[in-house]
Parts: sequence; C-alpha cells; structure tokens
Amino acid sequence: MTQGPNPKPTEDGLTPQGPGTPQEAARRESPEPEPKKNTETPEQPPLGNRILQRIFSINSGIILGAIAAALIIGALIVVLFDQDVQRTAGYLFARPSDFFAEAGATFQSFFSSLFRGSIYNYEANTFAAGIKPLFETLTRSVPLIIAGLAIAVSFRAGLFNIGVQGQLIMGALVGTLAGIHLHLPIVLHLIVAMLFAIIGGALWGGIPGLLKAKAGANEVIVTIMLNSIALLFLGWTLKKEFMKGDGTAGKSMYVQDTAAYPHLLGNNYRLDLSFIIAILAAFFVWWLLERSTFGFELRAAGANPNAARTAGISVPRVIFLTLVISGALAGLAGTAPVLGTERFLTTGTAGSYGFDAITVALLGKSRPLGTVLAGILFGALAAGGSTMQAAAGIPVDIVQVTQAVIVLLIAASEAVLYYREKRKTAERASADKVQKEESK
Repeated sequence: MTQGPNPKPTEDGLTPQGPGTPQEAARRESPEPEPKKNTETPEQPPLGNRILQRIFSINSGIILGAIAAALIIGALIVVLFDQDVQRTAGYLFARPSDFFAEAGATFQSFFSSLFRGSIYNYEANTFAAGIKPLFETLTRSVPLIIAGLAIAVSFRAGLFNIGVQGQLIMGALVGTLAGIHLHLPIVLHLIVAMLFAIIGGALWGGIPGLLKAKAGANEVIVTIMLNSIALLFLGWTLKKEFMKGDGTAGKSMYVQDTAAYPHLLGNNYRLDLSFIIAILAAFFVWWLLERSTFGFELRAAGANPNAARTAGISVPRVIFLTLVISGALAGLAGTAPVLGTERFLTTGTAGSYGFDAITVALLGKSRPLGTVLAGILFGALAAGGSTMQAAAGIPVDIVQVTQAVIVLLIAASEAVLYYREKRKTAERASADKVQKEESK
C-alpha cells in the first residue's frame, strides 16, 4: 500500500493539520475547555444608598398608619399627664365614671383643638374667621415644603444633606440684606431678593458639594459643621449696624415693602405668594428628577454610583451640582419668613425648619407630591399646636412628640419588614441546601 506524499511544512516550521491528519483527529476527540463562569457577585451600592432605596420603597399605607397611630399615641400621652385625669385616678375604684369622663373629654379635646386650629374653627362667628386656620396651615407649610424638596433632591442622589438648616439661614440672611438695602421697583425688588437668597443657599451648599466631589469628605459631618458656622455668623451679623439700624441687637431691620411677598387673600390672612412659589418649586423638582437628563444621572448615581461610573456618568459632577441645587432650594425656603410672614431676621427665624424637613422628605418618600402633602401635614400640626395650647391647655411640645413618634413607627415597621425578609431568605437557603443533600 503506497503512502501519499508527506505534507510540506509551512513557513513557520509547523506541519499543517488538515481534516485527515492525526492532529486533527486528536483535537476532535479531546473535549474543548468550558468557558470560565463568572463567580464574582455584582458590586452592591454603598450602605447609605441602600438605606435610601428602602426609604423610597416604603408603602404609603404604612406611612398613613404611622401618622394615625402617632396622633392616637399623642392623645393618650396628653390624657396620661392631664391634671384632672390624674386627680380622678386617685379615687378610680370609688367613682370610675369620673375618671373615664375626664379621660374621654381630654382625648376628644386633643383632636377637636387640632382640627379647629389647623382646618376649620367651627366655633367662629363667621365663615371667613372659621376658614382662617386652613390658610394658616398652608402658610406654615411653605418653608417645610421647600426645605423638604431640598432634602428630597439630595436623598435621590444618595446624599444626606443635613446642612439644609445652615443653607436656609444663609439664604435668609442674604435675602434680608437685599430686601433692606437695595432700592428697586416693586416687582423687580422681590425677584432680586429671592435670587440673592437662592444664590446664598447655593453657595453654602456648594461647599460640602465641592469637598465631597473632590476630596471625598463625608457630607454629613461637613454640613453639620456648616450649620453651626452659619448660625454663629448670623448672630455676629445681627449685631452690626448695617443689619440692626436703629433697632435692637439680635433683630434686623424690616425689609422694604417692595421686597415682601404680597398677600394672596388680603391682610386678614397671612397666606402670601410664597405658597405659590412652593408649588412651583415642587413642579421644578419633579421636572428635574423625572424629565431632565441631569435628573436621570442624579437618580442613577443615587441608585448605584459604581454602575453610574461604568455607564460614563461623572459622579463627582452629579454630587456637586446636586448639593448646589439642594442649597438653592434651602435658600429659597429661607425667604418664606423674612420676605413673607415676619419680614425681619433673628437667630430664631430659621427655627427647626431644616431638621423638620428631613422628616417631611421621609414621609413624602422623596417625591415632590409626597413632600408637598407631608409639608402641609406638618404645617397643620404646627398651626393646630398653638390652638391646642391656648384652648385646651395642651403643651405645644406634644407636636414635636407626635412628629418623632411618626418617624419611630415608620422606622420600626421597616425594621420588622427587613428582618422578616432576612428570615425568609435564610429559610429558603436552608431548604435548598437540604434538597441538594437529599438529591445526592
């Protein structure tokens, strides 16, 4: 049997491997190596981002239930510390009807006085006087709504902007200066004073934004420090002649009428143009977060900054601009008292708006509509608290207690859900392990 010619080697010195060669046969018989499986777990977003994602996913029913339960708990606390109830409790077993009558009356007075102070005063002589509490609620909700929107914007980017209080102070300070010392026509003066307040808050918010974006500084620590600096700086400026004028130290001069928010319903009601500004600010935040390109980048960076970087998004740029926008909204919130209800500035003008706004954004799930509704709720509690203290003798501090209980109940419900999900996951993993062992 004659053999065919040997194959010629190629230029690189190797023998060609045709379909009939021994090399090719051996290659067909040997199994091809399987591709390596990617056993790496996907990189999770930071803990802060995961916490905020849980906040956004809170069920609305849980929030409403927490509000209702907090009001009931607040009423029970008032009953517990009422002097008449305590007096009748001394002879509870002798005459239990007295105790339950006093407890029921105190419990009912909590809700009736809250309703009369925040929605409608049914004891008023005229309808105009009766509806006044509702407009007072809307008036008190304005700084809470705008400051809550400032918190919401930062939350959606995965940032804890605790410095809204300081940014609100700086915005109020700069807006007051513009309202006092600038002399402009009536409409232009108000617009310029608002712009000054927005710029003041934006600059103060840009400081932690720059430090976070460039140096990786913790925004919580930086903003808390800036809150103290803003408050101390405000106290210093209020002692200067260009702020107090002929007045007393600690209180600025009144802003000019040309820089003040006009009343919407006449001088009998305190509701002014700032409420319309708050609603427009909510529309702006909705457009920014849901319809703009930057809003998409902001939400992507808030959901998972690592994935956002992979997609080509500049996370440091998003961080800086987010805190600037948040600070601008906080500065705008500062105009509500200094250009609206009070028209002057003191160290107590900012109150606790910046900190209450955190709860407002939490209840609103960092959504514009939810933040507006939560701000109105807190405005109702603030307005009703004054009536509760004056009419029913209930301490106004019960409002802060109720707000704190709302947050605690929501946090408790989320903790229960978290551990329930964790237990179910562990049970499923254990069941899968047992099933695999049995199959072997």
